[in-house]
Amino acid sequence: MRTITALWLRNIRGFVRDRVKLITSLVIPFFFLYVFKSVFQTDQVEDPTAFLLAGIIVATVFQTSLNIATSTIDDTVSGYMKEILVSPTSRFQVALGQILSAATIATTQGILILILGFFTGLSFDHWYTLIYVLLALMLVGLVFSGLGLFLASMVKSSSTFQVVQQAVVLPFTFLSGAYIPLAFLPDVLRFIAYFNPMTYTTAFFRTIMLEKGGLTQTEWVELGLAFDLNGFIVTPWMSGIIITAFGALFLFLATNSFVRADFNKISRSPLGGR
Repeated sequence: MRTITALWLRNIRGFVRDRVKLITSLVIPFFFLYVFKSVFQTDQVEDPTAFLLAGIIVATVFQTSLNIATSTIDDTVSGYMKEILVSPTSRFQVALGQILSAATIATTQGILILILGFFTGLSFDHWYTLIYVLLALMLVGLVFSGLGLFLASMVKSSSTFQVVQQAVVLPFTFLSGAYIPLAFLPDVLRFIAYFNPMTYTTAFFRTIMLEKGGLTQTEWVELGLAFDLNGFIVTPWMSGIIITAFGALFLFLATNSFVRADFNKISRSPLGGR
């Protein structure tokens, strides 16, 4: 437990000290909000700002969860990870500490954007919605922090991880409905989106944040909060179960890969050389 806490605190301190990165991560989401809101026109959505903001928040938590995984590679390159692994502690605890710290940082960023969103007109009809939103953010942070650690433990250099990260972030984000509703996508891309865990994450979180949990299945489908798969309706609550299942899978893959990883093979060259 001491190892988990130490790694958690270390990564949190690193996040707080990097103020430029923190400020940039708060400015960019509202840039996306401005850009997509200006082109977002549909009669199906009552409040485009809240609709887009929900997608932007969950996309930011997703991207941050993967970004923080770079600390694992940085620690390996600097030699810090090797010192931890030779100590009398299990790799599972080290992996759990990395995942929890990444999830905490990602959730915090989502909360900060949410707070700033209240100044753009965002509001909730019920006070307890805020609690559900925070719990959903924690779930999303944990799910994709596991994915981030899994990817980080599979690559051999930090430069390779950056490429892999972008290859995951871009399609996962833009084929999830976070920025562009799936109804606007071609049929082929919409079909691919149904295999994207971020699609169900966005629908689940957006349902909670927009307080649309009491709608009918037809209304959910019209708003893009549920999906009609040849007559079978995937409701937002089913999406929550799907997310949890992905989270368990990513946690297993991350811890198993981290325990088996040979960190001596990770390149210490800034260019990822052999």
